[in-house]
Amino acid sequence: MNCLYVKLAKSVTAAVIISAVSSCALPRVGPTKAEIFSGSVERSGDAFIVSVDDRVLKATAVQKSLGFSDSFKSAGLVGSDTINPGDTLGLSIWENVDDGLLSSQVGGQTALEEIQVDGEGFIFVPYAGRVRAAGNTPEGVRRIITNKLMEQTPDPQVQVRRIAGNGSTVSLLGGVSGQGVYPIERPTRTLSRMISAAGGISIEPETALVSVLRGNQKGTIWFQDLFKNPQYDIPLRSGDRVVIEQDTRTYTTLGATGAQAHLPFRRPVLSAAEAIAGAGGLSSTTGDPTGVFVLRNEPSEIANQVMGRNDLQGSQRLVYVMDITEANGLFMLRDFTIRNGDTIYVTEAPFSQWSKLAGALTGTLGAVGSISTAGDTLGL
Repeated sequence: MNCLYVKLAKSVTAAVIISAVSSCALPRVGPTKAEIFSGSVERSGDAFIVSVDDRVLKATAVQKSLGFSDSFKSAGLVGSDTINPGDTLGLSIWENVDDGLLSSQVGGQTALEEIQVDGEGFIFVPYAGRVRAAGNTPEGVRRIITNKLMEQTPDPQVQVRRIAGNGSTVSLLGGVSGQGVYPIERPTRTLSRMISAAGGISIEPETALVSVLRGNQKGTIWFQDLFKNPQYDIPLRSGDRVVIEQDTRTYTTLGATGAQAHLPFRRPVLSAAEAIAGAGGLSSTTGDPTGVFVLRNEPSEIANQVMGRNDLQGSQRLVYVMDITEANGLFMLRDFTIRNGDTIYVTEAPFSQWSKLAGALTGTLGAVGSISTAGDTLGL
């Protein structure tokens, strides 16, 4: 009777434990594919689930436009002797006649010292009137004054020199080896040469951004494009501010990847394959290659293109799914472009859950054996 009781107790105990283990949620890294799909709009959720194909690749391959406007690219070269508002000039004028306009002696010199360039860029010269100085070189101003005086006195000789003023300068800020204010000279008239004169950049070149601020205009390019595209090596203007910054875009990897982390972009254009590789790839023991998801908030313009609609308004939640076991799955992973703020999630393979269940059962059945041993010891 006691033996029958013990056997019955063992069977009931094992059944109860197996039932409890199978009904409880096993440890896992996140939702299953079925749970993600259950949150789709088609199932009363709030996200659109989209399988990535060539059409989706084309609609989502949108990157922030970088470059310089035509006004930046069409500017001519300037030198350090270009005159600016606020500069102070000195003029000397010689005339070859008696009782000249400015002097009563033949060959007499008239000195006009400390003539300041006004806020509009002009100076005033007797008998020549208002002369545009800003943007010109001293030689250019000399020619203008000579031509105006020549109409009133024969063969005037004019000399123009800068007495005070900064000349044409550019400020370099941010991730550059030598921050400071640099003059625009013959060797430093363009963007690349000015950066070189400052010692080059001090941050990672692949993800460095170069911005030029000119008045209320701003242009930004990737540092590497400065050398790939000669049109981006723009001429500089006095007062330009050149700012070198590190790319601040990031993405997040979750689930069955080598690392669950918040990671920076390592290049201007990052594919899903590169992003996952940056996190250590798919986990070889738990990763499900049929469940690679990219979660993103898409603007309505792109969301409408992806969904083949025209009625979506505002930002939309889209979940892009890729099965890299398909014939072109790896190509989709390679060509899908990751954007700032994306979340990449890889589901666990079903086998992983079975392994966890088997491990849990093995442990609990070992506990059952301990219970029965205890029962034998107590003489039950």
